[in-house]
Amino acid sequence: MKKLLFFAVLTFFISCKNTSAQKENLSEIDQKVADLLAKMTLEEKVGQMNQYNGFWNVTGPAPEGGNAEKKYEDLRKGYVGSMLNVRGVENVRAVQKIVVEESRLGIPLIIGSDVIHGYKTLAPIPLAEAASWDLEAIKTSSGVAAAEAAATGVNWTFAPNVDIGRDARWGRVMEGAGEDPYLGAKIATARVTGFQGDDLSAVNTIAACAKHFAAYGFSESGKEYNTVDIGTSTLYNMVLPPFKAASDAGVKTFMNSFNELNGIPATADKFLQRDILKGKWGFEGFVISDWASIGELVVWGHAADLKDAAKKAVTAGSDMDMEANAYIDHLVQLVKGGEIDESLIDDAVSRILKVKYELGLFDDPYKYCDAEREKTVIGSKAHNDAVLDMAKKSIVLLKNENNLLPLKKEGQKIGLIGALANDKNSPLGSWRIGSDDNTAVSVLEGMQAYKGNKLTYAKGADVALGDTQFINEVIINKTDKSGFSDALKVAKNADVVVMVLGEHGFQTGEGRSRTDLQLPGVQQELLEAVYKVNPNIVLVLNNGRPLAISWAAENIPTIVEAWHLGTQTGNAVAQVLYGDYNPSGKLPMSFPRNVGQVPIYYNYKNTGRPDPYPDNAQMVFWSHFTDVEKTPLFPFGHGLSYTEFAYSNLKVDDSSNASNPKINVSVNVTNTGKVDGKEVVQLYIRDLVGSVTRPVKELKGFELISLKAGESKTINFTLDKETLGFYNNNGEFIIEQGDFKVFVGGSSNTSLESDFKLN
Repeated sequence: MKKLLFFAVLTFFISCKNTSAQKENLSEIDQKVADLLAKMTLEEKVGQMNQYNGFWNVTGPAPEGGNAEKKYEDLRKGYVGSMLNVRGVENVRAVQKIVVEESRLGIPLIIGSDVIHGYKTLAPIPLAEAASWDLEAIKTSSGVAAAEAAATGVNWTFAPNVDIGRDARWGRVMEGAGEDPYLGAKIATARVTGFQGDDLSAVNTIAACAKHFAAYGFSESGKEYNTVDIGTSTLYNMVLPPFKAASDAGVKTFMNSFNELNGIPATADKFLQRDILKGKWGFEGFVISDWASIGELVVWGHAADLKDAAKKAVTAGSDMDMEANAYIDHLVQLVKGGEIDESLIDDAVSRILKVKYELGLFDDPYKYCDAEREKTVIGSKAHNDAVLDMAKKSIVLLKNENNLLPLKKEGQKIGLIGALANDKNSPLGSWRIGSDDNTAVSVLEGMQAYKGNKLTYAKGADVALGDTQFINEVIINKTDKSGFSDALKVAKNADVVVMVLGEHGFQTGEGRSRTDLQLPGVQQELLEAVYKVNPNIVLVLNNGRPLAISWAAENIPTIVEAWHLGTQTGNAVAQVLYGDYNPSGKLPMSFPRNVGQVPIYYNYKNTGRPDPYPDNAQMVFWSHFTDVEKTPLFPFGHGLSYTEFAYSNLKVDDSSNASNPKINVSVNVTNTGKVDGKEVVQLYIRDLVGSVTRPVKELKGFELISLKAGESKTINFTLDKETLGFYNNNGEFIIEQGDFKVFVGGSSNTSLESDFKLN
């Protein structure tokens, strides 16, 4: 008996010692999380995994009856871990007060919102920002968005969207960084660090969310919420790199996607969420579902009912349920019934609580609720200056024949045509939930600031009819041409015509898939009518995706891609048109000649028959279209300047060892024009022979440089293990021996090349 007692005491002592050692190894926050978790009931744990949308006026009376009353009671019980779409210091303080002061443990809420490209003061849409290739500017832009959101009580954004987008039909390409995984990964890092800053507990930073995990950008036919069917090579080498970069940058949350992959809806995909994200990548934050996507497992036919959906989602690694009520209604029963282990709940809740601690919410639940800070931060001059800088850097000069641009600052008669030129709402773009309507500087206002020319405006034709809202379909004007005559009069009397045409800001974004990528409505007819009376046209495009503008590319001498540029749109466009800012943007997505080419992208595979046989150019049996060229209208990386740049003296190391490769590349770049300018020097490689076929070109480096007129610089790159390897179909990163080509230039269409070998 004494012997048994001795061993029992010894076992207890060892157990206590191990527990003590484990505690010493835990970080301070991890220990706080563990201590709090130990105090929580199962119901309270599940509550932390539950997110509700704002459902009543939180500064008014409590709701009575129905689902709203249940949600309110859940808040009071501590059965809600997060809310979204509660904005403004007064509202956030009110809802935070309920959970902190009335629930048993007082665990604060994390307040989420779709802060996609700004809060009140809007930067360009993310696709436009990607066209800048300026990582510091993008980081600053995200910092501005974070500061304003945090000042209104928000402490978590559902951004950045790091989906690779090859299909311009998909409306959500406006939220991402385009078609290339290398550029996308760099921008993902910039945006995560911009949102989260160096100190997540600071009052001007917010938690970021990498979305949509994974492959949402590859939805079949570009149709929203559609299925995805891609191979593992595409998954590992094209889809996942920006997500991995976001994880490596310390992003605090991930959001899963609406699509399925390999027959498994992403919300229930253990392979993505547990094996890759939380396993191989060691991600320590938490995963949230997209809106009601757990409930949609039933609609997919992957779950029998909401209870089954909750079981599959939590098992797969989805930690928080956005607005499906699946977890709050069923997880407790699933645990008590032995269908899932409580350790799954503990893991999810620990991840959620850790982010709340890192945000500093436990130290001060009301730290984001300072009314004075809200007044001084929102719309500050510094923020407007920052988004103006970002907007100018996002503009891409696609074409400039006859040097119509820059416009002269005096002595010209300028005709300005297009409803979008006098629009203060559309330029704000999609996904601007926290902003106010009609707060953009219009192009007309921006150009009116230049007093030296005679500026005459005519609408020409409306793009959209009636009041357009985020949740509604955009009704396009397809018949009304009554304004054409006024526009033609203006054009006839102008030296230069500036036409602002394109998509309404709400024609892109979630749920805005299109099968026609031409100018919407009667705008193409307006463009052709004006061209007949005055061909000296500067076409300024407002759009959130690549458009099919083949007629314009063939006939219009000057084309400016101005996207949806946010609050400072008009000032940015005017400063570029008048030459006070020399455009330097480069396309992050290829522009198709027509929608039949879509999806089109530069980093395609060669195929076995890429070109016609040399001895019979008329043969049809090769990879092409019979009615249009297979090349894009404007390729990835394309963008002109008011000056010109020459590339020369490309030098590349002959060889390196594949086990630890290091290939040095240098090139001379000269500004051969008469004005100062900036250029994005781009480096691409091609792995000529691989165990898995490789693309014809892959971006593996770029540098944004400034050159004075006549100045030359030598630009150096180093190709290493990270840039020369790729993922095989088992998800293993490998580097193979063999021959490579290197291409350097101002777009993906560069022809300056050299080669090297990995031994």
